[in-house]
Amino acid sequence: MFWWRLFQAACVLSVCVCLQVAYEDDIEVNYADPFYNEITGGDTLEPTPTTPPCSSGDLTKWDKLFSMLENSQMRENMMLQYADDIIKVEMGSLRGEMLRFVGQYGGSCGVAVETAGRRMAMQFEARLKETMERLKIAVQSTAAAGGNSVGDPDNLESMVLQLLSAARAQASQLTKLETSCFSSTGAGTWRNTKSEFHLAEGGGAGPQEQEFTSRDVALDGVLAALKQTRVEQEEALRLQSQRHLPAGCDMALLFPMRSRRIYTAVTPEVPLSISSFTTCMWLKPTTLANKTVLFSYGHRRNPYEIQLLLGQTSALFTIGGEAHLVEARGVVKPGEWIHLCGAWASEQGLATLWVGGEKVATTPGVAEGHVLPEAGSLQLGQERNGCCGGGLSGFEGGFDPRLAFAGKMTGVNMWDRVLSEEEISELALQNGQGCEQRGNVVAWGITEMVPHGGAQFIY
Repeated sequence: MFWWRLFQAACVLSVCVCLQVAYEDDIEVNYADPFYNEITGGDTLEPTPTTPPCSSGDLTKWDKLFSMLENSQMRENMMLQYADDIIKVEMGSLRGEMLRFVGQYGGSCGVAVETAGRRMAMQFEARLKETMERLKIAVQSTAAAGGNSVGDPDNLESMVLQLLSAARAQASQLTKLETSCFSSTGAGTWRNTKSEFHLAEGGGAGPQEQEFTSRDVALDGVLAALKQTRVEQEEALRLQSQRHLPAGCDMALLFPMRSRRIYTAVTPEVPLSISSFTTCMWLKPTTLANKTVLFSYGHRRNPYEIQLLLGQTSALFTIGGEAHLVEARGVVKPGEWIHLCGAWASEQGLATLWVGGEKVATTPGVAEGHVLPEAGSLQLGQERNGCCGGGLSGFEGGFDPRLAFAGKMTGVNMWDRVLSEEEISELALQNGQGCEQRGNVVAWGITEMVPHGGAQFIY
């Protein structure tokens, strides 16, 4: 029994070995899912043919060119990086030297300039307050006196001049101090580069840099305040020079408005039967029209023997009527003192107009051989075109309000000769003493002048 079973087992084993040998080439082991990885014999992919590399003869030249370009680009980048590193190092060392210099020398200089500027500003502010108080008191006393007085021009002008000179002196001292401070060894570097090291390397300002920046701001503020004060004082001086009377005159005629009733009658010292003359005056017009009469002399036959006139911006001078006219344009401005002179000689008929001491117009052949008649009427601020009417109403009827002068007038003089250029230039000096030179036909402050209407003398 045992042997029979052994025989059966050997037969089964031999059959299995034979089957394994018979089907060994036909069995493929597939570990994937047969439904998703089923490859048939007709779907076999062929390898993609590879294009062989270019074997042209120019490939070597292009390779060399590309290699040269790459090498040059690399060298350029290296040089730029090297230059950038050098600049950073040099700027860092320069900045350190600047900060060390400022810490060593800038402190004493800044403190000295700041202290001097603060002291000057305090002194100047005190003097400015004192001067303004004096000016205020003077204006109040002037207003209390009636509003027609021009005050004490010499005292006011001297105070303003002293204040202005003090401002200039203090500004000069501050400039010298700053120059001497910054002109020392290496100081120019701090001045020119102080705006370049305000920021520390981390982007913020260090304590030492902030200290010097605040000092710079304080000094700039002091200098700006001094410059502004100087400008204001110069403007005040200019206004003051316009308020006081020119050429040393101590009184003036005021024509408050344009009216037919406002004028001033003048009685000459001698009869006006003359063949040459010069008439001069200072005037400050309030407003101007196409024709404004300043000085007028006439008689029954000819009311326009002598006329000194103003236009919108021009000055005019006539002898014997408007047919003989001398004109200078663009020489008059409202609200400003101006000196006018008109001269005429019968021998050559030469008429000349002077403005501000300068000859501005000359015309020959004006009323040549003519002699001014006497027994005429002389007025300031109006012309008598309806001359010599009877009574007050007829007298007023001869005036035209459109020709009336409005403003101030002083230093009115007349000579019976033609003055020289030097004499007229001396009379036209605003800060001179022209009012002390008086004419022999009409003398300012001596000849009788009678204001009418609202005209009046102011002192």
